[in-house]
Amino acid sequence: MTTAILGGGLSGLTLARLLYDRGEKVIILEAEPQIGGLCRSRTDRGFTFDTGGSHIIFSKDEEVLSFMRRMIEKNEQRNNRNTKIFYKGRYVKYPFENGLYELPAEDRFFCINGFIKTLIAVEKGEVHPPENFRDWIYYTFGPGIAECYMLPYNEKIWKYPAEKMSLHWVDGRIPRPPVEDIIKSGIGIETEGYTHQAVFSYPLDGGIMQLVTAIAEPVLPFIRTGFRVTSLRKDSQKWRISNGRETITADRVVCTIPVQHLLPCLDKVPGKVTKASHALVYNSLICVNIGIRGPLPAISWMYIPDKALGKTNRLSFPSNFSRHTAPEGCGAILAEITYQPGDEMSNTPDRELIGEVLQMLESMEICSPDQVVFSSVERQPFAYVVYDLGYQKNIATIKEFCRSQEIPLMGRFAQFEYLNMDGCIRSVMDFVKSYPRE
Repeated sequence: MTTAILGGGLSGLTLARLLYDRGEKVIILEAEPQIGGLCRSRTDRGFTFDTGGSHIIFSKDEEVLSFMRRMIEKNEQRNNRNTKIFYKGRYVKYPFENGLYELPAEDRFFCINGFIKTLIAVEKGEVHPPENFRDWIYYTFGPGIAECYMLPYNEKIWKYPAEKMSLHWVDGRIPRPPVEDIIKSGIGIETEGYTHQAVFSYPLDGGIMQLVTAIAEPVLPFIRTGFRVTSLRKDSQKWRISNGRETITADRVVCTIPVQHLLPCLDKVPGKVTKASHALVYNSLICVNIGIRGPLPAISWMYIPDKALGKTNRLSFPSNFSRHTAPEGCGAILAEITYQPGDEMSNTPDRELIGEVLQMLESMEICSPDQVVFSSVERQPFAYVVYDLGYQKNIATIKEFCRSQEIPLMGRFAQFEYLNMDGCIRSVMDFVKSYPRE
């Protein structure tokens, strides 16, 4: 019995690996010339950048973390997180609520006062429970933290109004800070948030793609790249999968490609399912890669909520993840810009994007244009799932249909969930445990 896996990204390859390890036959069909999906990397002139945005290896899930670290054993650099938020010309500790002591005095008071007043009002039942993401931000953090950081940054990355976003996804992903930490942070006592990220790993050589390559190693003979699925049919208990030129048969199919690509390959998709697919909201991503001559600040990554600085929402410094991602004496900077498909950023020329990022870096005193020795631009059409208010109804409609067709969905854009790498791997592990053996 053979399982055909549509898509050769992290989820598809992890699934193939785990099924193969238990003795099953697999074939992986990847549309692009190279495996990896959002976890691809590219090396050029001695600089290595992840093409799907900055990735690091961390997790609260010990089983998943152990799996990832085992995959890059002997090719691992571990780092202590040093992450900042660029706020009014200052490098403020991340998460924002743990760096309040670094804010201007009036902003510090605004944040602490608003947090405590809101907390008291919530406990007294004087605040209506939140109905959307914007409400939740104010309900959880108060007006100070909301308006100084949480709202500006989230609307910059999601490119979507916070009041039109669902709040179902934030539980566990964005924790409410303890009141003790807010007070400590306000008076300068060190606190830490998101401690599961405090120490993270990264491949010493080859970028994040080395994680994917290591996972894929035993199933490499069963990967077909350049195979873009155009039709998927079940005939006499066999699946027939075609790219328009060749047809492959399999006993079972698992989809890890975006549902927007899967559904057009199927016959007789109900109109309500197609409509639900078209209604799903997601962001695309532009990565502007900059290589410079000279040192960089010892920062892991940095959030940029200020729209006046340009469209970049996050900077990362891959040469601080691994000393092998840049030539000797050089540093690597990756600027991430999210956009909605079809908006003005879709057609912005590369040279204009690079120019804007360089201007921002100079204004932030990170580097000057005369230090730049390398630049490039990468684009990913599918990057972030956006949880709009219609999301839960729409994705339920799609998943119900796919279940009826016996097509399991795995991975960020097949499940259409905002899963980090560890979340993708956990989903696959859980799926394999319940997936019938041959």
